[in-house]
Formats: sequence, structure tokens, C-alpha cells
Amino acid sequence: MIGRLNHVAIAVPDLAAASATYRDTLGAKVSDPLAQPDHGVTVVFVELDNTKIELLHPLGEGSPIANFLAKNTAGGIHHVCYEVTDIYAARDKLKAEGARVLGSDEPKIGAHGKPVLFLHPKDFLGTLVELEQV
Repeated sequence: MIGRLNHVAIAVPDLAAASATYRDTLGAKVSDPLAQPDHGVTVVFVELDNTKIELLHPLGEGSPIANFLAKNTAGGIHHVCYEVTDIYAARDKLKAEGARVLGSDEPKIGAHGKPVLFLHPKDFLGTLVELEQV
């Protein structure tokens, strides 16, 4: 059901410093910051040949990333994102097998302009999983 790894998301306390590390120290192509108010984050994408790194920073009150950073003050890996061809079929199959979708069961539009869902980390070996329709 899952396809390729779309990105690994890293929550960061300082988006500009994290972007500079990837751009200046590691020599990667780094996007401009993109606010995602529906998700409570500002994101930057680090483009790699085989995938992306998504740098996440809190946006607004109640951001889920603010809670993560309160527990992990230096930042850290927040989630992994896998591609699926049909997000509704993937959701229905996973729910039938007992997996929990976070939030409402309806996909939201993610930073790439495509439908996304998040799956409960307790159902996936302690890892928050995002599914993105391609």
C-alpha cells in the first residue's frame, strides 16, 4: 500500500538556524519558509536526490510542534511521510485493521498541496506516520 518515502520531518526550535545548517554546512537546496496555518506549523523543505527533509517550526497558539519542542528542546525527528496512490482506500484499509487516524478521518491539504492524514504513533512502533496522496 505505501509507496516511496516522501520526507522525514524534523521539529526545530530555530527555523532560520536549521535552514542555514542544511544550506550552508551540508550544501543542500533549501526552500523558503511556508506557513501552514491549518497544521499550526511553518515548514522548510530540504531537497535531496532521493527524498526530502521537512523542517517544522511552531506557528500560532496551540501548535502541536510547540508541545513536541517543549518536551524535546533541541528538536528532533517528528514524523515520517509515505506516499499512497489513494488516501481514502489507504485510510479505510488501515482503519479496518485497527489503526487510528489522528484528528478527523478526513484528509487535510498538506504543504505540497496534496491530501494528507496522520496515523497514531502507538499503532506504528512509536512513530508518527503521515500519508500523502500522490
